[in-house]
Amino acid sequence: MNFEKYAEKGNLFVKELAQELGCPDNKKKAGRILKAVLKALRNRLSHEESMHLLAQLPMCIKAIYVDGWKLSETPEKIKNVSEFVEEVMKYDRPRAQQDFADKDEAIRAIKAVFRVIKRHISDGEAQDVEAELPKQLKELWEDA
Repeated sequence: MNFEKYAEKGNLFVKELAQELGCPDNKKKAGRILKAVLKALRNRLSHEESMHLLAQLPMCIKAIYVDGWKLSETPEKIKNVSEFVEEVMKYDRPRAQQDFADKDEAIRAIKAVFRVIKRHISDGEAQDVEAELPKQLKELWEDA
């Protein structure tokens, strides 16, 4: 087990996201946003699909995804992108107001996270994730 290698891959993932977000020197912000989006995303996916997605992510990012996850809970269905944005902001408290000036900025950040995730997983897995998302979230995923 090479924990330094795991940490390096996780840091590269967060650094890539920080650049995608337009804040290359703020890995803390990128990490907070990543954590919030991953938690909201996992609430939209079946446990089986989450496991498939996890298999393709770097080890440190897997840890962020599963942190605090209660497999026994069934998340509420969301009806639109606004509800997903609200959920992301809930997971980013108390920094949400700093990290997202408004809903449009939050959507841009969510798309940035989706883009980075998609670069790190196979096309087939990206299609599988998309297939499980509600219609409006599919559009965000596709646009990313």
